[in-house]
Amino acid sequence: MELDEITISRAILSSQMEKLLEFMEMDVAVVGGGPSGLTAAALIGEQGFRVGLIEKKLSVGGGMWGGGMMFPRIVVQEEAKRLLDQFDIAHTSYTEGYYVASSVEAVSKLTASACDAGVEFFNLFSVEDVMIRGDTRLSGLVVNWTPVEMAGLHVDPLTMGCRVAVDATGHDAVLARLVERKGGDVKVRGEGFMWADCAESEIVSHTTEVFPGLVVCGMAANAVAGEHRMGPVFGGMLLSGERAAALATSSLRQENSAA
Repeated sequence: MELDEITISRAILSSQMEKLLEFMEMDVAVVGGGPSGLTAAALIGEQGFRVGLIEKKLSVGGGMWGGGMMFPRIVVQEEAKRLLDQFDIAHTSYTEGYYVASSVEAVSKLTASACDAGVEFFNLFSVEDVMIRGDTRLSGLVVNWTPVEMAGLHVDPLTMGCRVAVDATGHDAVLARLVERKGGDVKVRGEGFMWADCAESEIVSHTTEVFPGLVVCGMAANAVAGEHRMGPVFGGMLLSGERAAALATSSLRQENSAA
């Protein structure tokens, strides 16, 4: 069959525009495609909610891709081993309570699980503002192309509505800082120096709804709380994503019940 370049271009544009229009309003917008964001998106999507994952870079995976200093291996502690099993991520025991996995496989399996759960990915999208109606609840995101942001161009953005947003933007805590900057009742304390034990043991408790309609997870949660960082151990990230999913789905179900 002779390939038709115009048909190829039409196929890409028409199918993507269809998805963009479909996700102009979604149940949950997960911002940040690192390990906690991928975990949250996959678990929320499995519950039948419409989930869009917004990632500012070309590829997802966040800090997990590079493992530790570009050695493509990650460590997961005992508490989160069940999530490695749940996502079918191969791992080996290193010593009691510590498991080693391939960072490439981990990102790939989490991404595939999110795709299987119906999550739609919007890569090279940056969030430059949030929508809050009446200072009561976050109701949407203001997005633009990441290359526009990088080039410093003045190009007006578009908006995407959501019932819940999950800030999984890592150290930057982008959504939480936007709400704080615009006068919302959020205080981003900033992350502390590396102390893996404290960071890992507290990250789930820091994973919370910090503003109505805004859940923070992963390193964004630790940055908001002023907690330490932890380096290439990822059990806390997986557990935080799981907790964020539980909070988001609970909020959606309560809203559905009240409607």
